[in-house]
Amino acid sequence: MAIKEELIEKIKSREAVVAVVGLGYVGLPFAVEKAKAGFKVIGIDRSEQRCAMVNRGENYISDVIDEELTEVVGKGLIQAVTGFEEIGKCDAIVIAVPTPLDKNLAPDLQYIVAVTHAIAPHLRKGQLVSLESTTFPGTTEEVMLPILEKSGLKVDEDFFLTHSPERVDPGNKRYTTKNTNKVVGGYGPNSLEIGVAFYSATLLSVVPVSSAKAAEMVKVFENTFRAVNIALVNELLLLCDRMNLDVWEVLEAANTKPFGIMRFMPGPGVGGHCIPLDPHYLEWKAREYNFCTRFIALAGEINRRMPEFVIEKTMRVLNDHGKSLRGTRILALGASYKKDIDDWRESPSITCMKLLEENGAVLDYHDPFVDEFNDHGFAKKGVALTEETLANYDFAIILTDHSTVDYANVVAKVPAVLDTRNATRNLPDELRNKVTLL
Repeated sequence: MAIKEELIEKIKSREAVVAVVGLGYVGLPFAVEKAKAGFKVIGIDRSEQRCAMVNRGENYISDVIDEELTEVVGKGLIQAVTGFEEIGKCDAIVIAVPTPLDKNLAPDLQYIVAVTHAIAPHLRKGQLVSLESTTFPGTTEEVMLPILEKSGLKVDEDFFLTHSPERVDPGNKRYTTKNTNKVVGGYGPNSLEIGVAFYSATLLSVVPVSSAKAAEMVKVFENTFRAVNIALVNELLLLCDRMNLDVWEVLEAANTKPFGIMRFMPGPGVGGHCIPLDPHYLEWKAREYNFCTRFIALAGEINRRMPEFVIEKTMRVLNDHGKSLRGTRILALGASYKKDIDDWRESPSITCMKLLEENGAVLDYHDPFVDEFNDHGFAKKGVALTEETLANYDFAIILTDHSTVDYANVVAKVPAVLDTRNATRNLPDELRNKVTLL
């Protein structure tokens, strides 16, 4: 097949031009890896600010190394634009746009649909289109393909279509875009062969699966697995609270077993773009098959309940100190959804802050990675962690366990502390006696 062989040869020789649509936590690291491998990359993002920063070689994603971005931009290997006029020049088009849920926890595919419509008029023979956005099984085939085929081109003959789910773990220094195994599923054998060739040219390990739908299921299962296990330890925390047991002691001891167990830790809830959302994609899609994913639904209920339990526990601790939540000056430590990153998407820390204020607390927050945030109108600016500010608070609550925060100093200066992450486990006993664990 001449079209297929020509595209594969372009990929192998690094002559293929790559478009990356969406220059966020997934798209920019991938664009940089492609450029480092010698490909010309055109990044497309609706944000003029992001495009301008990329074109100046200015980094805004923590998982991208500043010097690597500067180098590939300086070599002319990455260019960022806001429109789709350059798509016709590209041989491979990677889509990495958000896939949120609506207020009813149903998939919101507006970004995927809009991008696919924008690509379709420019589609030509010999192009690969690969969706990396996390979504329900069937999206690539049932949503994207009908739009792309309006071009008159035939999939797996004239153009090629794959799904290769992103596996980005923000802040993970061991597993990056390059060395994380890459799953690829194609709509037909030619699409799969080209998809494997495209990703193998950049990444260390590619795992082919039988279809785009199978690849989509792989991703939602991975994150559902994590969501279910986090829900299990969160439910254990709730039970241990009733039984007056230290859940952290129980888990630490259980995790010493060398087989048959995996380390998951409880906390104020789950956050990020994947774990709070992906199980609902699977849950929603299952209804089409008259199938009820009860286990997944229960896990979601438990994890969504955790911020409310944090507020309940806060009230109990304050009551033990003769205070009510209303009017108490509280310092929340942490806004991002996990330690040592600046990503606050779907963060349970922010949900807890909202609930604290709704219940009358006078709230400030500190996060060394998040200077400010605006979550659907709930906006706050962080405060510096100084001796003067610490003296202003009656209570502190650790919501994200950043490594750079001096928890010993916080505990020493603030009358009472609730620790939702066991961040104070290594403090001396005279300080730990002031701390209540979630």
